[in-house]
Amino acid sequence: MPTTPATAANSSSNGTGEAILLELVDEDGRTIGTAEKLSAHQAPGQLHRAFSVFLFDEQGRLLLQQRALGKYHSPGVWSNTCCGHPYPGEAPFAAAARRTFEELGVSPSLLAEAGTVRYNHPDPDSGLVEQEFNHLFVGMVQAPLRPDPSEVGETAYVTAEELAVRHAQGPFSAWFMTVLDAARPAIRELTGPSAGW
Repeated sequence: MPTTPATAANSSSNGTGEAILLELVDEDGRTIGTAEKLSAHQAPGQLHRAFSVFLFDEQGRLLLQQRALGKYHSPGVWSNTCCGHPYPGEAPFAAAARRTFEELGVSPSLLAEAGTVRYNHPDPDSGLVEQEFNHLFVGMVQAPLRPDPSEVGETAYVTAEELAVRHAQGPFSAWFMTVLDAARPAIRELTGPSAGW
C-alpha cells in the first residue's frame, strides 16, 4: 500500500510504540482534536471519525467478516467487510482502502463513497461505546482473499436473504445494521434491484 504522511506517522512499524490516535470530530464531522483509541471508546465515548466498507462479488453477494477472537472490541462477532478508523489527517477513503488490504489481503476493484452516518452504540459485553461519525464505502472485490488471522476469524459471501437468516442467529456487531441501512441506497445502485438489497 502507498505510504502517506498520515500512515507514515502512525505506522506500527515506525518503531516508536506510540498509542494509536483517533480523530475527534464535532456533530458535523469537523476535526476538533485527537484521543487515544481505547479511551475514545470508554463510556460515555468520544465522537470520532470512522469508516465502514461493504464489498460485493460479481453475483451481488456481500462479503462479511467475523472479527478475530483476539480483538479487544467485539471479538468473534460478524460484521461488514471492513471497518476502522482513519489516522489523524488520513482521508477516510485512503483509510478504508488501507485497512481492507491489511485485514483481508485484497484491494477493492471498485470503491465509492456512500455517505456518512452518526451513531452511539454501547457494547454490553465489553462496556465500550461506539460514538462514531462513520464514512461509508461500497465496492467490488474480484481477487482471492488472504485474511490476516489476527484481524479476521472467518469470511463469508452472503445474499440479502442469507444475511437475514445469519443476522437472526447472531451474533453481529452492535453497529452493523446501522451502517448497512445507511449504505443501502448506494448498495442498491451498485448491485442492482435483482440482488435484493
